[in-house]
Amino acid sequence: MKIGMIVAIPEEIGALLKRCGEPMDSFKVEGYDIFCYKIGEHELFVAGSGAGEIAAAATTQFLITAFKVEKIINFGVVGGLTDEMTLSNVVVVEKCVHYDFDASPFVEGTVPGQYAQFPDIYIPADKELLKEAMEAVPSLKPVICASADKFVADPKMKRILHEKYDADICEMESAGILLTCIRNKVPALCIKAVSDSVEGGEQEFAKMVHEASKACVRVLLKILDK
Repeated sequence: MKIGMIVAIPEEIGALLKRCGEPMDSFKVEGYDIFCYKIGEHELFVAGSGAGEIAAAATTQFLITAFKVEKIINFGVVGGLTDEMTLSNVVVVEKCVHYDFDASPFVEGTVPGQYAQFPDIYIPADKELLKEAMEAVPSLKPVICASADKFVADPKMKRILHEKYDADICEMESAGILLTCIRNKVPALCIKAVSDSVEGGEQEFAKMVHEASKACVRVLLKILDK
């Protein structure tokens, strides 16, 4: 199976390359550095998107169009929004809310954060991939992700995101990835590891990003080995 794999930042790609070793192929195309791996029956096409919803959506579409991937897996680090989301805790996104999206003034029947094609504010991950991931790694907790083009460092804002959207984590790519995959009818899964806790911020992120990335890769490979 061809799998497109999207990561946002160099530290996340570095964790994968260090764990898996030299790729069987690597090349640059359309501005993307692509790393190719063979794991079991899976052909992996790994691309770094850069941070943000637009960059993540564009990379998702590129992998689907250029390599005809059959599913998309995103992995990376996130901010925790509750005390339960401790450092390097690895979780799987059940659904996300694009909390800085708002078309409600001109799309009747919607509220801030809601896309018209969904019954509520949440964009779902693929149910079958979610089930497979949790069977492969029973300790994985399904979570709600608050996603937007903003690095949230303020503990007060983190608490607000949890209270307003019932979200467990926050980051900057999942909404773009999931929405693009749904429109292409390609299943998608997002595996995340906490790099900064609810009381942490950019300094904690800088300290923990490498360890959290490695924790995420360990779980990712267990899922792929299933």
